[in-house]
Amino acid sequence: DSHQRTPKRQFIATLQMNIHHLELFYYVAKYKGIAGAVRNIPYGIQQPAISAQVVQLENDLDVTLFKRRPFELTAAGTELFAFIKPFFQNLSTAGDKIRGGMMHSIRIAASSTVIRDHMPAILIEARSKFPKLHPQLRVGAQSEIEQWLMDSKVDLGVTVLDNKPSTDLKTEKLLDLEMELQISTKTKIRTATEILKQDRITQTLISLPPNEGISCAFQRELARRKIDWPIGIELNALDLIDTYVRNGFGIGLSLALPEKKKPAGIRLLPLHDFPTVTIGVMWRGHPKPLIKCVIQQIKTYANNL
Repeated sequence: DSHQRTPKRQFIATLQMNIHHLELFYYVAKYKGIAGAVRNIPYGIQQPAISAQVVQLENDLDVTLFKRRPFELTAAGTELFAFIKPFFQNLSTAGDKIRGGMMHSIRIAASSTVIRDHMPAILIEARSKFPKLHPQLRVGAQSEIEQWLMDSKVDLGVTVLDNKPSTDLKTEKLLDLEMELQISTKTKIRTATEILKQDRITQTLISLPPNEGISCAFQRELARRKIDWPIGIELNALDLIDTYVRNGFGIGLSLALPEKKKPAGIRLLPLHDFPTVTIGVMWRGHPKPLIKCVIQQIKTYANNL
């Protein structure tokens, strides 16, 4: 009778089918329920997905592994958890040993400006606590960073926090920055008001894509003021905006970044009466100690700017 077979006897067959289902059950058993598993799985996954895949595991094993309300492992669930626990509990350590020692890897995504000007100091501080820190850095814009986090391609993102992100993502505010316009020093314009008060703005707007936080905030305020100024040149990095403005291709939209050197050949026009843009740190799932450390270092660094 298939119902008399224990999970251990069927374990090898299940392992060949989908080890991910076993990993999800490990977290469900360890944290006493699906809600607890959602909060603690390091890469983040939605509750319905966990529930469906654990049910699939139960179907594969032809047993019930736990009672849902209140949570309690069945005899079969207790046996399977005891069997797989050493594997998943020691998986990270085993990987470190195979690589030749305890390596602390973290994948971080941010803008090129943050990666170039700010991240080195943050990582130096983190390395003092995790000497074998092995960072992997990736340059991206807000929408890209959010998608990379959802796809588990990065562990941490530093980006604009504009619209409310997916419920799977956790965020923490770092600082609010003013927006600013950039123009070539060859022009006679001295203030943003001179541009915005025109009946029809003829200069080309150079900006990040319209779905980026800074662009959304800017266009919302323009709409509130009944000003029509669509993006004419769409670029994916603030550094590129500097280059095109310097060469006279239009007026750039940027952020007043702390400690940023004034670009040569560019005049900065602050937008003091526009809403500020919030910069924050973003991650998914329950952060490991290294990720918590880097988040804290980022917060400390931002507070000192």
